Amino acid sequence: MKQAEIKELSIADLKEKLGVLNKNYTDLKMAHTITPLENPLQLRSLRRTVARIATELTKRELQ
Repeated sequence: MKQAEIKELSIADLKEKLGVLNKNYTDLKMAHTITPLENPLQLRSLRRTVARIATELTKRELQ
């Protein structure tokens, strides 16, 4: 998810998406520990998306 797409979302949408992505990341990480993923770069991509959304939420709360 690009930064421009994140900026267009409302705060409620960001919180909802953050919850879903955190759950997906946790599930993917667990699956990777049991059997290696075919594409482990998915973990990095998902982790960075979660960080982008969390950063945008923090930025909006401070304004």
